[in-house]
Amino acid sequence: MTSSTSASGGRPPAGNPGDTAGDGRDPNRWRALWVTLVAGFMSLLDVTIVAVALPTIQRDLDASPAEVQWVVSGYALTFALALVTAGRLGDALNRRRIFLLALSAFVLCSALAGAAPSSTWLVVARLAQGLAAGCMAPQNSALIQQMFRGPERGRAFGFFGATVGISSAVGPITGGLILALASGDEGWRWVFYVNVPIGVLAVLLGRRLLPRTRPSGKGEVDVPGVLLLGAGVLALMLPLVQAEAGGLGRLWWLFLVGALLLGVFTLWQRRVLARGRQPLLDLRLFTQTRGYAVGAGVGTLYFVGFSGVWLVFALFFQHGLGYSPLRSGLAVTPFAVGSAAAAVVSGRLVDRLGRLLTVWGLSGVIIGMSATALVLRFAPESAATWLAAPALFVAGVGSGSVISPNITMTLRDVPVRMAGAAGGALQTGQRLGAAVGTAALPGLFYLILAGDDDNFRNALAISLGAALVGMTAAFCLAVADWRRDRGIRGQRPGGAAKAAGDPVRADRSRAGRT
Repeated sequence: MTSSTSASGGRPPAGNPGDTAGDGRDPNRWRALWVTLVAGFMSLLDVTIVAVALPTIQRDLDASPAEVQWVVSGYALTFALALVTAGRLGDALNRRRIFLLALSAFVLCSALAGAAPSSTWLVVARLAQGLAAGCMAPQNSALIQQMFRGPERGRAFGFFGATVGISSAVGPITGGLILALASGDEGWRWVFYVNVPIGVLAVLLGRRLLPRTRPSGKGEVDVPGVLLLGAGVLALMLPLVQAEAGGLGRLWWLFLVGALLLGVFTLWQRRVLARGRQPLLDLRLFTQTRGYAVGAGVGTLYFVGFSGVWLVFALFFQHGLGYSPLRSGLAVTPFAVGSAAAAVVSGRLVDRLGRLLTVWGLSGVIIGMSATALVLRFAPESAATWLAAPALFVAGVGSGSVISPNITMTLRDVPVRMAGAAGGALQTGQRLGAAVGTAALPGLFYLILAGDDDNFRNALAISLGAALVGMTAAFCLAVADWRRDRGIRGQRPGGAAKAAGDPVRADRSRAGRT
């Protein structure tokens, strides 16, 4: 095991034909990428786009508060449950086929949600829609690894990171715009219907452009692993998605159950691997693949703060300042613009700068969000949005330099045959972080309001300060990894020193000398 690990640069043993499936010369690869990004954008946008329509949905369908909460949280729950299993199925069976099937199911469920005659129908449709989105998401990152090589992979992941970041930021804007354009009490239905024509076009283009390659895995699926991981993730997320209905107080014991189940899952995966069979999630991704464990940790911690701030901003602007849903969404547009621009550029810089890029990015997010909190706390209400715009833009530029490079560095050394499961595990961590943030930050916001005489400014500032805790933890982890890379680079002479900042180049340098 030791000799095998050193020869591969600390990565799980390769040699599977699937590792060379997409050599980057497919003339359709960039057009195929845009198909997957559009589909991924829709699935991630639906995490937040529905939030601004909830009051209208509740009134039109006469839904209870618990049912309304499940419209949002149920989607996030089933989304997270499907990720790792769907990623492994894509590795073992056929990524293209699973992507197209999941996308078709997502479009169908969107239509069913839009046509829902009752709140129960809508909740069921949203649960199924989240499951379809969770099956589709890991295929996106896996297809990028399959289709692209070298510097092109960094650029492709740059676009993918931009999609992840922007979809979360523009959800409230898009939802508010749709509600403004769709008049009447049932205008909320277009929040779901908008996915249908775009999704149908994506399915048709995907059938034509996505690469047809044979599966890179052995075709076996670890069913006990699927059940253990699914039950563990469900136990961890259920109290979080039910936080507004008192889930943290009633279901806190599920955190212990979830931790126990995930511990059993880890032991089971080791046993499956020791028997020479294919596990659901190869744990060597965390122990032998350079950058994967750190990248997963940075992503999870960052999403704790990143995801929750959008709900806090919506509560502050709509309830505190009396903005409409559209104006509330437009108020955070500078962040989305900065994030989009930085994500595309950072995809080209990640090979050169490595982990230092995410250190700079996290610094920008922390500075920008801190300045935003101060401006919105002390600036006059009439000018608060305009004065906060530069700070939000700086935070957006920082965010675009975090999500995209971190995804690239986390996944670039993963063998293609494991790409689906690795992408699914990475996104599961992000979804768990997002669930923590979206439960904790709005809860803290309401808690401050209750104890501070409806002082929305204090509630916003304190909630953003709590979000910065998660971002700062991600910053510390990124700095530690960057310093480790510098230490390794300092110990290596000549060409190896230059390569050490880039694990892929370092591995190639070692392989060439061998």
